[in-house]
Amino acid sequence: MSEHKAGFVNIIGNPNVGKSTLMNALVGEKLSIITSKAQTTRHRIFGIVNGEDFQVVFSDTPGVIKPAYKLQESMMDFVKSAFEDADVLVYMVEIGEKGLKDEAFFTKLRKTEIPVLLLLNKIDTSSQEELEAQVGMWKEKLPNAEIFPVSALKNFNVPEVFHRILELLPESPPFYPKDMITDKPERFFVNEAIREKILLFYKKEIPYSVEVETEEFLEEEKIIRIRSVIMVERESQKGIIIGHKGAALKKVGMEARKDLEAFFGKQVHLELFVKVNKDWRSNDRQLRRFGYNRR
Repeated sequence: MSEHKAGFVNIIGNPNVGKSTLMNALVGEKLSIITSKAQTTRHRIFGIVNGEDFQVVFSDTPGVIKPAYKLQESMMDFVKSAFEDADVLVYMVEIGEKGLKDEAFFTKLRKTEIPVLLLLNKIDTSSQEELEAQVGMWKEKLPNAEIFPVSALKNFNVPEVFHRILELLPESPPFYPKDMITDKPERFFVNEAIREKILLFYKKEIPYSVEVETEEFLEEEKIIRIRSVIMVERESQKGIIIGHKGAALKKVGMEARKDLEAFFGKQVHLELFVKVNKDWRSNDRQLRRFGYNRR
């Protein structure tokens, strides 16, 4: 009987470097939401890839930032936890970056004994000369890392990264049942699908003031009936989310429903409501309710 390998592969990096795109490419499912805005990922999301003799538990974490309020502090707790259980660390950068926004994290990365793969992303936007200069710079900055130039969006070199990860995994039985692709429940992905559309369709502070809670998820034979509440911090934000005669909210619902039907492979009926939940981003009790506080 051949050996079985299993382990945790944790992906870290600054905001907007393509971590979620990489995660989805590695897992083969859209688990992490993707937008061009910073702080799109708020939680630590597991994506599980199973083979006959391996199980890889990929973990997409929030982008590294300097926290400005309690929600962001909780987000950085998820990043810290990525160092605690990793068998392999994937540090993702893009052409032109100099290092993590938090110097303490970067120092920790330099000193870690965990295998580090540095993925230089978006190489399709650079020249060969620029790429070679960047590889040289990162070899000096992070001598303990193996460097892979990639394009997560175009899947360039991603299979090679996956193969190297398998080589680095320790021998171990699987951590999760072999039919699992994530540790998150269905309601989490409903919330994220809705939040992705809000990030895409609204400007300025609105997307960052929003949290989504799914109050009802009823799965029938041919249809899933969902009722979700969009939480905002101010009455004025509620009006912006709803829009003139409800048009903006209707657009969010229609586009989220399309993604959810593709994700669940079933017809979805989605009802959306908007409520004011004042200053939830700075309220410990509310943050725990939404799954942010690990303490």
